[in-house]
Amino acid sequence: MVRSVIAGTGSYVPPKVVTNHDLSKLMDTSDEWIRTRSGIEERHFAEDGVSCSDLALEASKNALADAGMSPSEIDFILFATLSPDQNFPGGGCYLQAKLGIGPIGAMDIRNQCAGFLYALATADAFIRSGIYRKILVVGAEVHSSILDFTDRGRNMAVLFGDGAAAAVVTASEDSNRGILYSELHADGNYASCLQMKVWDISRKPYLSPETLTSAEIWPEMDGKTVFKHAVVQLTEIAENSIKRSGVKREDIKYVIPHQANQRINMMVAERLGFPQEKFLSNIQKYGNTSAASIPLLLDQTHRSGKLERGDLLLLMGFGSGFTWASILLRW
Repeated sequence: MVRSVIAGTGSYVPPKVVTNHDLSKLMDTSDEWIRTRSGIEERHFAEDGVSCSDLALEASKNALADAGMSPSEIDFILFATLSPDQNFPGGGCYLQAKLGIGPIGAMDIRNQCAGFLYALATADAFIRSGIYRKILVVGAEVHSSILDFTDRGRNMAVLFGDGAAAAVVTASEDSNRGILYSELHADGNYASCLQMKVWDISRKPYLSPETLTSAEIWPEMDGKTVFKHAVVQLTEIAENSIKRSGVKREDIKYVIPHQANQRINMMVAERLGFPQEKFLSNIQKYGNTSAASIPLLLDQTHRSGKLERGDLLLLMGFGSGFTWASILLRW
């Protein structure tokens, strides 16, 4: 039976580090306020002129090198992001050109913080169906260009960072490795709880710059509702993944959760009965990098030497949409 395995991972964050103290000079906030509510101490911001696909390119090169492959061997690109270079075309097309490969298919996934897992599940379906054998799956974000660094936007602006990470997913006959189970969900009834309104179709014939107010071009969030639903849905999807895949809870070596809020992940770990050391984290240094969050943590875990072949990993994330997802795999 063909399995989808992760043959290599790579990541890249821009060199510019922005601390909580740096942000406190721009808005009414403090290091203590940010750390106690989110666990974040610093994040990385891209310099002016550096795009989402630029970060994705560096992460992809690192992933390909880790897999021992050249760009020309890739059959398909799946690019997860909420902050593309342009509204269209998709970031996958820009990345394809920068990698110098084509005309292979390139598809963007717009599922925000769950985007990488949606993309990984899609890659798995393509590979198991025999359509493709080597897929580049990327999560990349440049949030810093769309955040409001005034007191009005401080609750959102302090949470996010820029970065990219990628995985090379390939077909394998190795029954001891690969993706075992995936689960994807969405509930659009809560779309307004975490959104960014740029275009309003109720305004005709078009929304001109003169009629666009500043309140409509920044992300907005109902933090309490997001927090509550994230804890409930992540706990439930983790339980489902364990039960439906038939694995034992104690056999899971690590949980690699989306890095939105350390308090959310600690609460989910407690509800699931997992020790905190199994719930990995890097939010302190990178903040919420949305679609890049899970693969960034996965790559760092891999490169730190913590993973061995056959290790059982549970990846899961929750975000805007609401969307949430899980992937259970053997490394």
